[in-house]
Amino acid sequence: MTKTFTTDQRDALLAAAREAAARAYAPYSKFHVGAALLMADGSVVTGANVENASYGLSLCAETVAVAGILSSGDRAGDKGRLEAVAVTGGAPGAPGEGDVVSPCGRCRQVLNEIAQIGGSDPLVWCDGRDGPVEMRLSQLLPYAFGPANLL
Repeated sequence: MTKTFTTDQRDALLAAAREAAARAYAPYSKFHVGAALLMADGSVVTGANVENASYGLSLCAETVAVAGILSSGDRAGDKGRLEAVAVTGGAPGAPGEGDVVSPCGRCRQVLNEIAQIGGSDPLVWCDGRDGPVEMRLSQLLPYAFGPANLL
């Protein structure tokens, strides 16, 4: 079953992603990214990008949010399935005011992991100056490899 969302629900999740972007640690790129993940129980988990002087050790906002969910011990049990994701990015103080920002390839895979654990195909809103672009995770990462492939 595909869950639908109201414009108010979408806008609230995008606002949570923008608030998360304000907490980004991005002294090198000056590109702040925020992600907000809506779980089936209605809880929202956010993350912001965290850069490192050794660039390869930097963490994306989506990965930070997923790590928060999984490290809390939830395996799509208490919080339920991943229902929706909002991602935004841009200059400090201006997330969502530039080109559309979507999850990078690594983050698509990380989101797929938690989605497969909960048996969902979450809606993803990618923020940009012309409004959010909406698609399912399966559209962002077709033919995804995940936990189901290892059973």
